[in-house]
Amino acid sequence: MDELIKRINELYAKSKGEGLTDAEKAEQAELRQKYIKAFRQGMANTMENVYIVDENGNKKKVEKRK
Repeated sequence: MDELIKRINELYAKSKGEGLTDAEKAEQAELRQKYIKAFRQGMANTMENVYIVDENGNKKKVEKRK
């Protein structure tokens, strides 16, 4: 994940300076999609382990919205 972020940042810096080639733009878009997918998966895994505790001390698992 660190390498992914590092490369995304490198491409961003290059785009601000000298610009990107078409191949680099495609790579940047692909890397961003991979990052978003990994972030969402990590968030979903975190939410699977979240519980809400009410005032009586009862734990209730957080459910996905419909």
